[in-house]
Order: sequence, then C-alpha cells, then structure tokens
Amino acid sequence: MVINQEHGKRWAMYNGDCCQVVKDIPSDSVGLAVFSPPFSSLYIYSDSEADMGNCKDDEEFFEHFSFLLPELYRITIPGRLCAIHCKDLPLYRGSDGAAGLTDFPGQIIVAMQKAGWTFHSRCTVWKCPVTERERTNNSGLLHKSVMSDSSQIRMGMADYVIVFRKSPIGDDNRSDVPIERPKGFTRFIGDPAQDPRKSDSHPSKFSRKGIGLEQGTAGEIVDRSNIVIWRRYAEPVWWDIDQTDVLNFKIAKEAEDEKHICPLQLGLIRRIVELWSAPGDVVFSPFGGVGSEGVVAIEEGRKYVGIELKESYWRYAVRYLKDAEYAGEGQIDMFAEAAND
Repeated sequence: MVINQEHGKRWAMYNGDCCQVVKDIPSDSVGLAVFSPPFSSLYIYSDSEADMGNCKDDEEFFEHFSFLLPELYRITIPGRLCAIHCKDLPLYRGSDGAAGLTDFPGQIIVAMQKAGWTFHSRCTVWKCPVTERERTNNSGLLHKSVMSDSSQIRMGMADYVIVFRKSPIGDDNRSDVPIERPKGFTRFIGDPAQDPRKSDSHPSKFSRKGIGLEQGTAGEIVDRSNIVIWRRYAEPVWWDIDQTDVLNFKIAKEAEDEKHICPLQLGLIRRIVELWSAPGDVVFSPFGGVGSEGVVAIEEGRKYVGIELKESYWRYAVRYLKDAEYAGEGQIDMFAEAAND
C-alpha cells in the first residue's frame, strides 16, 4: 500500500511498506538494487508493524525480510546484481547473555540464497577503529584494556558490501542486458589523494603498483588508467571510502520510537553504481531512507525508484531527489522506455 508518492523525470519515491509496494514494480526492470537494510533489531526507526527494524530478534527480522527477497529477485534484470551494505552486529551481556558479535552478513547470504540469488562477491569497507571507540567507548577498543586484560581486545567493526546475482537466462553467465564499458573506467571514485593514476600510495607494500601513464616498448606513452583503477576496485578491501561523505540532513527527534538513522556513504554508493550499472538503468532501493542512493543514481545518469516506510524520511528524500534532478521537468513513466524497446 502506497501512502504517499512523488515523481520526477528520472525518479519515483514511494512512502509505504516495501514488501507491498515492490509488487507493483515490473518484472526484469531493475538494473541494480543497492541498499542498507535495517540491522535486525539494533535500531528501531518507528513503531510500525511494517518496520523490519521493529523486531525482537534476528529470527523475526529474517522472517519479515524473506517476504521482500523473492520480489527483489523478480524485478531484477536476469544476470544483474543486488548490492547490500551491512556489518556484524553487537551482542550485549544484559540482553543476549554474553558480549560479542553476530554474523549478520552471513545470515543475509543464507536468506538471499534461499530466495534464489547467487552469492556473487563480498568487499570489506575499512573503518577507523578509533572513531568507533570514540562513538561506543567499547572496552575491546580501549587502550587501557591492553594493560588490564588483553583478552578483551577486539578489532574494529568493518562494513561490508555483499553482492548477489540473479541467474541469467542464457548459458554463458552474461547478463541479459550486459553493462558495456568500451573505454573502461575513465575516472577514479574514492579519496582523490589515493587516486592510483597519480600515486602509488597503498597501505600494503605488497600491492601491485603502477601509475596511469607509462612508456611503451617503442617509446610511446601508454595510458593504463583503466587498468590501475580497475585493480583498485577489484581489491577485497576498499580502504579509501570517506566515512563522513554522507547526505547532509537535519532530522529532529519526533517520538521516542525514533532512535537512529545511518545514511550510507555517497562515495560507496557511487562506486557501486559505477561498477554494476549502466547509464539509463533503473537503480532501486527498498529502504530509501533520506534518498542517498537516489541522489547518486540521478547524478550518475541513472533512474531511481525508492521506497521508504517512515514519512519524515520520505519527505527528506523527495526534497533531495528534486534538488539532484537535472534531466528536465515533468513526469514520465519510469518503465515506459523498457516497454517500448
């Protein structure tokens, strides 16, 4: 059921329960799904029964989450991908019986595979443990624990991007709509100071080096920019994502049921969109929040369909999507072009 909706020339934003609204999206129409789901019961965004974060435990969350995944599979173009941002979740002695971590990404993988998705790839997104310590004051990240009891020390909690593939119809594993990039990658998305075309700087001395321009065997200048950018993107750890690069917004606490909002980094979304979608594709987010995925999609020449349950977040998303839109005025049928192909 759609509560509210707004449309632009290249976007549509729906306010409602994603498990219901997604049923009206045409099959095989989405080029890329990218989102950060509710982290089980860690954060509660509202008191709505349709809010997946409004659950008592992981089992209840994944029971609810499972209603979305087959629809997500249905609407995705065969051979295309779904990228999910997630992390391990903390366990607390008071509520869970012991302090520790639970493998939330692993549970997402199991749930997606049950819905027919193929586990395609996983990337670790580096995060600063000092920043986490300042935010949480967790004893496992306190230096004084080194002296008092080193058995308490743990690593900082990284983010992960886990990627899933909808099985293509053909036999060669290629997408029904391939993402063709004849010129390769022509720009680097990440910390400009770590652009591999301009610097060999890398946290590992064992990394393969090489700047963008090299001298060929005949003395000619060979542009290898595409290769060095791809090499950086292909690394299993993305260590150059700016954690502060998020959509700016101010949301006042509206009620006791609203506890947290965690926007996804724009640079991370931009790299995902660049890697796994093509200009003109529909990018989809069932947990649209304040519109981060949509803003990036529009800026990168894609279309966007988002769903957000919480009305205040939906209103912020609409505002940001209107600001980001550059492709003209008026409304269009988001899927009319696909239907006419």
